[in-house]
Amino acid sequence: MNICIPRERRDSEYRVGLTPVGVQLLTKAGHTCFIEHEAGVGSGFSDYDYQQAGGQIVYSGEEIYGRADLLLKVARPTVEEFTWLRPGQTIMGFMHLASGSSEKIKILLEKKITTIGYEVIQDENGLLPVLIPMSQAGGRMTPQIAAKLCQNNYGGKGILLGGAPGVPPAEVVILGGGTSGTAAARVFLGMGATVYILDHNLQRLQQLDELFQGRVVTMVSHDFNIAKVCRFADVLVGAVLNPGARAPILITREMIKEMRPRSIVIDLSIDQGGCIETSRPTTHSNPIYLEEKIIHYCVPNMTGVLGRTATHALNNASWPFVRLVTELGIEKALQSAPAIQRGVYTYRGEVVHDYLRASLKGRLPT
Repeated sequence: MNICIPRERRDSEYRVGLTPVGVQLLTKAGHTCFIEHEAGVGSGFSDYDYQQAGGQIVYSGEEIYGRADLLLKVARPTVEEFTWLRPGQTIMGFMHLASGSSEKIKILLEKKITTIGYEVIQDENGLLPVLIPMSQAGGRMTPQIAAKLCQNNYGGKGILLGGAPGVPPAEVVILGGGTSGTAAARVFLGMGATVYILDHNLQRLQQLDELFQGRVVTMVSHDFNIAKVCRFADVLVGAVLNPGARAPILITREMIKEMRPRSIVIDLSIDQGGCIETSRPTTHSNPIYLEEKIIHYCVPNMTGVLGRTATHALNNASWPFVRLVTELGIEKALQSAPAIQRGVYTYRGEVVHDYLRASLKGRLPT
């Protein structure tokens, strides 16, 4: 099998789809690995590292796509990359197709591309094994971003998350008690902030109360409660996930209007369309904007600037599934591994993921 690792082309995306160790394992198994020139530089891997592992260096994006039976990516391909796809190929990566344009999905269907989304590979217990480490990293990264944006020189109110003797700490509200929300809460607490977590699942709130030993305020995410906490939040974090589907809008523009001016909104759900009505995707080069007097941070590839850490974490989690696909071939891998099967968005010209099919209803061009 020809396995290709392209250079990521999205703004400030420093991760890479496979490490040299992964290349070494695949080449020893008899596969041919092509790596685009300088694909691993942002993660600390040189072309020489990949060559020493048995890989071959390719010097153009069009060539790397043209050679591939299997493409190992991090982020969804750009518009240009979609034109390079060859019929019948397989792509594995964070595809987030529910928030992508229907035109791109049409290309995948026309070219009969098999698309496996790392974010929807799901085991029998409902866990998302490849997404989890990225969600953890994004959650842990959130407080350091919030702390910076709260400073006056970034447009914030000039507050310290942990407060000071005689001065109360910041009020941080996290909507969603999943992996990223929990990881963010842990670090916010460590920095001394007052933390509120809202979730619709009462059992999960019970678990969080026990996990944090009552140090976080837990609330059910009814509209009334969401509107209530928005009025006093210094930092509002959206961390809602509906695997494979567009994130639901749970925080309305009217709720944002009730927030105090120059408060911070960080929408971690933006890679799936965002859970806040006023959110729109930004980039690491231009990460924030002001809407309704509120600072918004909505970078979809948030962990893309953690090239080294995030790449290693991603490869640790994705390797078992990459190995199965390369050992068995795509058809047998899908038959033998239900977790991978649940991660398939498109297969042989059809949308096979239920949530994606539902989100595309009426949107897919004919």
